[in-house]
Amino acid sequence: MIFRHPVRLDPSTGRPGRRVRRGLGTAVDAEADALVDQLNEILRTQSLWEPHLRQQAAKLFDSRVVDVFYEDLESTRTDFRKIRDDLLALPTASEGYKHVLLVGTTGAGKTTVVRQLLGTDPETERFPSTSTAKTTVADTEIVLTEAGPYRAAITFAGRDEVIDHLTENVSAAALALFQGKSEEDALRRLVDHVNQRFRFSYVLGRPEVPTDGDHLGDDDEDEFDEDEFDDAGEGGAEDVLGPADLKVIDPAATVALLVQTLPRLRAMVEKCTVSAREELGATDKDARVVEEVVEETLDTSLRALEEFHAVVDGLLHEIELRFSLLTEGELRRTRQGWPLSWTLETEDRAAFLKTVMRFSSNYAPLFGRLLTPLVNGIRVAGPFVPTWAEASDRLVLIDVEGLGHTPKSAASVSTDLAKRIDEVDAILVVDNATAPMQAAPVSALKAVAVSGNSGKLHFLFTHFDHMRADNLPRFADRKQHVLASVENVLNAMGKELGPVGERAVRTQLERHCYFVGGMHRPLDDCGREGKRTAGQMRSLSADLSADEAAPDTGPARPVFDRMNLSIAVSEASRNFHTRWRGLLGLTHNPDAPKEHWTRVKALSRRLAEGRDEYDSLRPVADLRTELQVQIFLLLQRPVRWEGGAPTEEEQGAVIDEISSAVTGKLYALIDQRLRTDVQNAWLDAYRQHGPRSTFARARIIDADVFGRGAPVPTAAASPDQNSFLKAVADIVTEVADQNTFVLD
Repeated sequence: MIFRHPVRLDPSTGRPGRRVRRGLGTAVDAEADALVDQLNEILRTQSLWEPHLRQQAAKLFDSRVVDVFYEDLESTRTDFRKIRDDLLALPTASEGYKHVLLVGTTGAGKTTVVRQLLGTDPETERFPSTSTAKTTVADTEIVLTEAGPYRAAITFAGRDEVIDHLTENVSAAALALFQGKSEEDALRRLVDHVNQRFRFSYVLGRPEVPTDGDHLGDDDEDEFDEDEFDDAGEGGAEDVLGPADLKVIDPAATVALLVQTLPRLRAMVEKCTVSAREELGATDKDARVVEEVVEETLDTSLRALEEFHAVVDGLLHEIELRFSLLTEGELRRTRQGWPLSWTLETEDRAAFLKTVMRFSSNYAPLFGRLLTPLVNGIRVAGPFVPTWAEASDRLVLIDVEGLGHTPKSAASVSTDLAKRIDEVDAILVVDNATAPMQAAPVSALKAVAVSGNSGKLHFLFTHFDHMRADNLPRFADRKQHVLASVENVLNAMGKELGPVGERAVRTQLERHCYFVGGMHRPLDDCGREGKRTAGQMRSLSADLSADEAAPDTGPARPVFDRMNLSIAVSEASRNFHTRWRGLLGLTHNPDAPKEHWTRVKALSRRLAEGRDEYDSLRPVADLRTELQVQIFLLLQRPVRWEGGAPTEEEQGAVIDEISSAVTGKLYALIDQRLRTDVQNAWLDAYRQHGPRSTFARARIIDADVFGRGAPVPTAAASPDQNSFLKAVADIVTEVADQNTFVLD
């Protein structure tokens, strides 16, 4: 059933009336009609529209109808990690396990490192999937157990999230047609989201348009693991998926649906253009003005058309059909029929990996039947043993989205990644030895340092076998060359984070650094280089699983001037505003150039819906990072030390302890001030449309969101202006009481 919700906000307008499409969970017409009648009764009864009246409605109507109406009526976020925990719990430190987070830029080889730690065969098993481009887009958690069975717990993106991205895709394809782009380009935008997180081409396929142009996506050939199923047998991809697949889905019908969508969109674009011209009373001389107005309002105009949503519905139906291909394991759905999780347990390793590949593969010949982009978390456990070891160490490997998955490097890491950094026992930074360390992993190193987690750092430099030069004949020469290039990063960190931050990272680099090459092949087949790499991997694995004594903080405790805290908060807030005024186009900032208005609009919509970022635009994370940096610098400048002078190691340990405690409390504060408290302002910014709406939106975000959420403290006694300073000061004071340092 499809209806307009009287309370939930419509993403296209920012006003009540969101279009809802849900299944009723019955195939009996009479029962379905009765359920629709009940829903209509709720829609007519305005007194039942408040979220707290759900229990009252449950006494009057079928629970399926109640679930449909009240679903997401309150701003709540599904905890997918908890769902996976309930299905397949991660072992803890009490069981002798260490949780290891792998971070690194796209293409550095994180997933290949995971393969080596698992011992999966690079020719026949190929799990997890790798490529020279972007691969990991869902959190992947792998538990190395001592014995079977093999188990998996996978969670999927919510229906509304998928619908929202599909809608954006359809709108982007329509905009491409309006701008005169080729049908090939429009079709690419239709199946692959702009930020490449939701690549629906994996699910729906990448059809050719009926032109003489090249096959869609030929320029992305290096993206895929092309040999992933070379050993699948005579049937190739069809054999891997099974002949029953074609009884469930019709690839030809899907291709026809995608190709036929383009003329439908072209007709809608023409309708919107004619409507805009009539509304403006435009003549032929006003063609440029009409074009600008239509381009800015096209998304809103399209979303007002029922035929536009019919296109989205058709694509969503094709996506839902792909879940019917799952014959192994147990698929759990929500009450409305949307897939929530999938689990599997088996002793058969080959069958297990082949089945799980459906949720993680990027193999082009299987496009049209994969579920990869719909997955938001994969958890796997089993007796995986590296080929270069007799047994696995007790590790939980956590591979997250590559830091380079966004087209622009961000000033801060995402909130989810920052929280992971706090939670894990070890952090493995994977970087390419053949190139200087890029901005994204440097941002991650800074995030680790200022959050007091430097002691968790380990480094692995890959592609060491590609370092061939006359001036680097020996392993030691190549090693020193890599370390010399990292020296530039450390020096820059020292200037930005102070000597304590630089020293902490440098110490870890000296103690926990490894160099590997030829990782894409079995190491026992790679001669001398392979033996050296195998030795490095054995040392790394043992290092990651070793117990480390907590650093000694010593008896000395620092004393800080409370006035310096005010200066730190002022500097953090000022830096944040300077960066974002540049991104919003309100001032010129070469370090933060103006973002395209469509990205700023998309950001305002995401924050209005309760999320905290859009792609690389992360205001919540940016403010938290600025505060962490300034507080970290403050902690290095105490007025004095009580209890004696600390050693460098003790000073670093004390600062890390305080930084970690402060960081844990900043998450909730910044989220409250820049998201929850100003959600209506974000919504107001999103609603702006028409001439000069870009500037109006930027001004609202600058003044009503950032100005209220993170005002720069002033000397004037203004409670509103200094509320942010007081909130941060309260956190630091609370931490001081708990950690026995002093604020004078």
